[in-house]
Amino acid sequence: MPAPEPVRLGRKRHLPPCPNPLFLQWLSELRDQARERGQKTQHVYHKAISSLKKYPLPLQNAREAKILQNFGDGICKILDEKLQRYYRENGPDASIHSLPRGAPPPGRPDNNNLAPNRKKNVPGDGGEEKGGGERKKKKKREYVPQKRSGGYAVLLTLFRESQIPGSKGYMFKMELQAEAQLLCDKSFTMPDLGSKYTAWSSVSTLIQKNLVVKTHNPARYSLTEEGLSLAQRLESGEQGANEGQERGRTGERDGAEVRGEGEEEEEEGVGPGVVDLTAGDDDEEDEEDLDERIRPVERPACAAQVRTEAPGLSVSGKPQVPETTSRRPNGGCLLPGTYEIILCVDFIETTGGSKHCKQELVKELQRNGVTFDIRKLNVGDFLWVAREKVTPVPGQLRAPPGRELVLDHIIERKRMDDLCGSIIDGRFREQKFRLKRCGLRKPIYLVEECGTAASHLSLPEATLQQAIVNTQVVDGFFVKRVQDVKESAAYLTVMTRYLTKLYQNCTLICRSRELEGDGGSEQGRGGGGGDSGRPSCSLISFAEFNHGAVKNKCQTVKEVFARQLMQISGLSGDKAAAILELYSTPHSLLTAYESCTSEAEKEKLLSSIRYGKLKRNLGPALSRTVYQLYCTQGALS
Repeated sequence: MPAPEPVRLGRKRHLPPCPNPLFLQWLSELRDQARERGQKTQHVYHKAISSLKKYPLPLQNAREAKILQNFGDGICKILDEKLQRYYRENGPDASIHSLPRGAPPPGRPDNNNLAPNRKKNVPGDGGEEKGGGERKKKKKREYVPQKRSGGYAVLLTLFRESQIPGSKGYMFKMELQAEAQLLCDKSFTMPDLGSKYTAWSSVSTLIQKNLVVKTHNPARYSLTEEGLSLAQRLESGEQGANEGQERGRTGERDGAEVRGEGEEEEEEGVGPGVVDLTAGDDDEEDEEDLDERIRPVERPACAAQVRTEAPGLSVSGKPQVPETTSRRPNGGCLLPGTYEIILCVDFIETTGGSKHCKQELVKELQRNGVTFDIRKLNVGDFLWVAREKVTPVPGQLRAPPGRELVLDHIIERKRMDDLCGSIIDGRFREQKFRLKRCGLRKPIYLVEECGTAASHLSLPEATLQQAIVNTQVVDGFFVKRVQDVKESAAYLTVMTRYLTKLYQNCTLICRSRELEGDGGSEQGRGGGGGDSGRPSCSLISFAEFNHGAVKNKCQTVKEVFARQLMQISGLSGDKAAAILELYSTPHSLLTAYESCTSEAEKEKLLSSIRYGKLKRNLGPALSRTVYQLYCTQGALS
């Protein structure tokens, strides 16, 4: 039996201290502040501290720390700002690898010299877990958004809407953004340079804090009881500020906030030493928090003029000199000459499949001199937008994005072989249904012949011709038939030039398809926003159009019920819509079946429902099929 190995005796090797105590101290302060505020960023700072403790080499600046795990651009920017402040206070030759005299070691509970307003840890705190547990037991502070932030503007706008006699009690997204923009310094639609977040991003925080409730589809936003109470206090504070003498906004750099007992909104709070998060972490809220906190409060004058409180007023309330590069000409309208007509091509039409034919389409459009843009369209293959003309801002690489309003024409392109396949797998009927609901009034089907290949398709040519006729006569679509890709490109070219001339003298008004009773004005109808005698036209924005046309978005029970009904052979969209007018959910239909006294009455329950323009009866056959589908126990025979 081999002898056991001798036990080695000796002292435990002493681990060297962290060679970057100043960075460790600052990160510990940021972590403690985030923990006291109940922010999730405390975990990010904790990971960064653990990574810094393991690094054995001294760092000369925060940029060198990017090689460490859990150190992103956000944390490095914060540490660099603190480092510059440290050099200003202690001199450019001050050492950053040792703490100033009298400063407590990093990680100690009393290490708080750069955050004098933060409460000290409980004496006898044995560690981070214990301290964190005791802090969690404290009463959470009330949340109050920063003045003139996105959350502040949304709360005040919903409150003022609720105080109007006869108001509907909620607001849709588009109208809420338009009204709240006057109370916010940041844009609700366009992010600042270098950021992907807008003032609308704060709505998710309001919903999470149970101040705003989001219901229905399209979304409706309204105040909860807590939100109403907070909005009343914000409104009283706003009125008090208006009655008092005007104070310059530049004196509010370090936080002239509407704060009761609350803390700042996570993604909008700005304060010295209260910066959070690294760019590129998993938590999206924390990324938003960082983008908001590291952004300076004082914006350049040229940037402030882009986002005005009202037409003709700057952020400070002073009159503004009109400029030709104004981002909001004449309020919410696009005047003649301030926009151009652009053809939008779905990227599927230029990639995949028969690449030669698809590239030929692009080349033909280029030869014809058509201005087009390739992008993802959630419905349709071609459409046209009126894009606002913008002038590049001096000092910026790219010009700011212009607003885009979708014209009322949309094209679905079908080759005969594609038409055959879509009829077989059911896409044909679904695409027509989505085109009807997309919000554009003039859908067009562009059908390309495929020559002798039509004789080799899975369906007879007569069936395909009948489907095309039904699309025009029954569904009300305009059908344009062409021979090949060149004729398709020629048709798109002619349509582009026609629409450019049609809209050249029109004032375009942005409308929302969500608004009740807003059917939009047809071409040539007079409307607000234009000069007297000048025709105007109301159109929806491209962002709203494309978002509303998402195929797999969340659906209501009524929409799912409609799709279920349309799976029945012979039950079209018009017939399903007629059934939904009387029975909007499966539960209401089953309740109606239960109230019938006999089996025959149940089978004929839907037979007398009228549908379509001709108001024909649904018929006993379809009525019996629907009854068997929803009321038969077990498999259908």
